[in-house]
Amino acid sequence: MISFKKIIAAFSLLFATGFLSANTVSFETDDYKGSIIYNEKANPGQAVFARLTMKIKKGSNNETVASIQLFKDSKKIDSTKFYFLNEQGQRKNTPDMFATLPLSTWLSSKNEYYLRVIFSTEENTAKEVLLPFHIEDYEFPEEVLDLDEKNSQIRQNMSAERLLQIEKLNKLLGTFNSENIFTTAPWIKPVKSTRMTSHFADRRTYKYTNGKSETSVHYGNDYGVPEGTDVVACADGKIVMAEFRISTGWTIVIEHLPGLYSLYYHMSALEAKEGQFVKQGSLIGKSGSTGLATGPHLHWEVRLNMCPVQPEIFISDYIFENVE
Repeated sequence: MISFKKIIAAFSLLFATGFLSANTVSFETDDYKGSIIYNEKANPGQAVFARLTMKIKKGSNNETVASIQLFKDSKKIDSTKFYFLNEQGQRKNTPDMFATLPLSTWLSSKNEYYLRVIFSTEENTAKEVLLPFHIEDYEFPEEVLDLDEKNSQIRQNMSAERLLQIEKLNKLLGTFNSENIFTTAPWIKPVKSTRMTSHFADRRTYKYTNGKSETSVHYGNDYGVPEGTDVVACADGKIVMAEFRISTGWTIVIEHLPGLYSLYYHMSALEAKEGQFVKQGSLIGKSGSTGLATGPHLHWEVRLNMCPVQPEIFISDYIFENVE
């Protein structure tokens, strides 16, 4: 464990939306001076957001690398790399970096957690900062869905075509390009309606027409809107998928940040194409009931490093642009 010359105590700061609380920890060593802004607590299914800013006193930061790790009961359970938000700052030895870690919906407040941030340059020894972190108590709702014959067949479809579609989507969602930074602004909801028929991480039981049943976790929010309702992009980004899928119907996937994607399912029509860059609020489709759907709605989902996370947490200053 690195011994720091100076550690400045953290102070609390609430997100504008109240979804998460955030702390700032400042540090100083012989080689570095800087701070880490991050959320010290979160619910299962949310995320860790961390912004690392530094002034490098010695050497060059051309090869600056940093990572953040999540520990549960002293065992590392996840990690990811920081990426640069400012190329100019990187050249001036004042890197500004950001990282996000998804939190599984199965994490429990009964365990003990902490974060480790590690950073180094080619010329300087690696340093680390340990950060306190807490999982809050949260209980997800349960629901039972009685599927008709059509939806039962879709849900139990194990055809080569559907398996290839799943493989294609998973490969896409697993793509992490550190240069693809299309937005740092708070998101908006993809429809104007606030009526939700299902919520993120609801524990579902599907009942099939053959008498069998299956349990699952709902990965997004379902907005109960009439067919043909405008669906807009929640944030700036690049459309990386726009096609029909057996289970999700007419589907759009947008990349926003490295490893961060928003997904829009069951639409009746698409109004945008794969490869297109879209602005926040741009029309991308019309709501519907294609694929596995019990009625007209929009399924809005967010994936971070492949893991589904609660969409609402991005309707905030999640990247800490306005923290002083």
